[in-house]
Amino acid sequence: MRLSDLSPSPGSRKKNKRVGRGPGSGHGKTSCRGHKGQKSRSGGGTRIGFEGGQMPLQRRLPKRGFTNIFQKQYATVNLKTLSEITETVVTPEIMLEKGIIKSIKDGVKILGDGEIKKPLTVKAHAFSASAKEKILKAGGGAEIIQRAKPAPKVQG
Repeated sequence: MRLSDLSPSPGSRKKNKRVGRGPGSGHGKTSCRGHKGQKSRSGGGTRIGFEGGQMPLQRRLPKRGFTNIFQKQYATVNLKTLSEITETVVTPEIMLEKGIIKSIKDGVKILGDGEIKKPLTVKAHAFSASAKEKILKAGGGAEIIQRAKPAPKVQG
């Protein structure tokens, strides 16, 4: 077998429909669009969601809920991930350096999934109750870091 012998299996490749190329092609004159009407024109057809003038479904349904623009976006870390770290003091900067978190955003929150065997001092912006309990039980410490608030604007 040579490279020149390779060909796609029958029926797997289909030629493009070449429309508007004369009557001999079978797709001449109206180019498979029929006669007249909105769909025969260039750019013809309706936009997505248009229901012929009837009130569209997305406008008939009620709005629900809201997005809290003040919600804190914590980067979350589980204890099972922290148990793999060799350091005794774990800070958000170390987690960022090791690739455990991608960014600090509004802070780091430690969650209690997994077990921790060695005593670790963990510094984070928030802890779940179970995470704090497990860290203290292992003989470590859980220190909460306060986010620095921006200085108030002075007018004058």
